[in-house]
Amino acid sequence: MAQVVMTLVGALRHVRMVPKMSDFENRNEHISSSDEFEIAQGAFVIRNCATEHAPLLLTLVDSIVQLAPLRHVVTPGGKAMSVEMTNCGTFGWVSDRQGYRYEKIDPTTGKPWPSMPSEFVDFAARAASKAGYSGFSPDVCLINRYAPGASMGMHQDRDECDFRQPIVSVSLGLSIRFRMGGRHRGGKTTSVMLHHGDVVVLGGSSRLAFHGVGVLQDGFHPLTGHSRFNLTFRRAF
Repeated sequence: MAQVVMTLVGALRHVRMVPKMSDFENRNEHISSSDEFEIAQGAFVIRNCATEHAPLLLTLVDSIVQLAPLRHVVTPGGKAMSVEMTNCGTFGWVSDRQGYRYEKIDPTTGKPWPSMPSEFVDFAARAASKAGYSGFSPDVCLINRYAPGASMGMHQDRDECDFRQPIVSVSLGLSIRFRMGGRHRGGKTTSVMLHHGDVVVLGGSSRLAFHGVGVLQDGFHPLTGHSRFNLTFRRAF
């Protein structure tokens, strides 16, 4: 029994062990587990914002995936993305040879996307309000599942109609490094580790900033196993 406990403790420690932090992170070592801080003008990280809600959020994710299975989509260039994804809400974000866009019908099932749970809507609205963006009402939740080795390159979220509406991104499970740049590809970036329960809100002058995450390292989380889930709430139309 003692050996099993030590093995589990070691696995959990692995999730929290990260490479040498950037200068930005070193300047913010005093941040407590429930603090909010601005990483760029209009862009906020809210530590632990979703932690107590995580079991319910993940249960709802499971029910959504039963109706709209996770899948690897391809980019317009024909490359398969390393993350698995699905959606819920009035619309869903899709990618294929025709481009990036929002669709009402899931191309995999041929049916409308599952409705967005009211708990999702309420949580996203509260998180956006905490960052200073009141009145946010998402009509899309993009669900990404990262397995070890998966990543998301630097990109802009620009397929939506109203860039005054923020993006609310929830991290669940394994930790990963988040990178954020400016409104043009390339140039200086800021990085910060995102842990289970952290929320990123992008709005204002950072709404169209390039951002992405590094390669997910293997580890274990008691709620997600060897995975990380990212819930991205958006207002598409």
